[in-house]
Amino acid sequence: MIKQAIIPLAGLGTRMLPLTSVMPKELMPINGKPNLQYILDECIDAGVKEFIFIISKKKLSIKKYFFNDNLYTKILKKKKDKRLLEEYKKIKRYQKMIKFVYQNKPKGTGDAVFKCKKFIKSKYFLMLLPDDLIINKNCSKEMIRLHKKTNGSIIATKRVERKTVSRWGILSIRNKKKGYFQIQDVVEKPSIKKAPSNFAIIGRYILTRKIFDEIKKLKPGQGGEIHITDAIRRLIKKESKFYGNIFKGKYLDCGTLSGYINSGIQISKRK
Repeated sequence: MIKQAIIPLAGLGTRMLPLTSVMPKELMPINGKPNLQYILDECIDAGVKEFIFIISKKKLSIKKYFFNDNLYTKILKKKKDKRLLEEYKKIKRYQKMIKFVYQNKPKGTGDAVFKCKKFIKSKYFLMLLPDDLIINKNCSKEMIRLHKKTNGSIIATKRVERKTVSRWGILSIRNKKKGYFQIQDVVEKPSIKKAPSNFAIIGRYILTRKIFDEIKKLKPGQGGEIHITDAIRRLIKKESKFYGNIFKGKYLDCGTLSGYINSGIQISKRK
């Protein structure tokens, strides 16, 4: 069973400036709830028991959001607010599940994940990128089911328009079945002509601990960063047990201003 989830949160959020100059994008409310909380609730519903947050010294407000007991206890002493009490109970539940790891220099997602190595207890773990919300169906739960079926690593994927493949990491596929396929390779932002498919990577992964060994061998790539995709590619070449989960939910991109606005609209429609 997958019990741990890594969530990289140290990014600068430049695509959301100037809003992110005063608030981390992961705490920006979407229909009354922070983006990050949707991710946590998805994972908890899928059976996850522990979260490893990767933050930086510039994003300590994320830690404060979950560990600000004094504020709640002072307010709740003065007035009995049922809504606030319920929210505080949720936050207390999250507190017991969260560990923090620090990445103070932006060295890429691979570097961020590597910093979590000593905390990972089992052979496999979840990694979720908070820019990507998937609503209407629990993507993490789907991926865990597929992991149990295949005993392999899983990457969430969806079809994108062929003309947009250069914006995505694209999967080379084989043995396609209902709802999933085997992954042969990962191609980062290919041209339309060179794209091996139109199945794009979405920010949900089930990875094996072997990924840490591959990250350790990597040299900085584009932008001077260590990219998790490069480590995944190395593992795929060594073993074939990587699968793409064609998830059933609706994908929302919260990492841009227009995507953030649209996410609020889409989530409000579910109420």
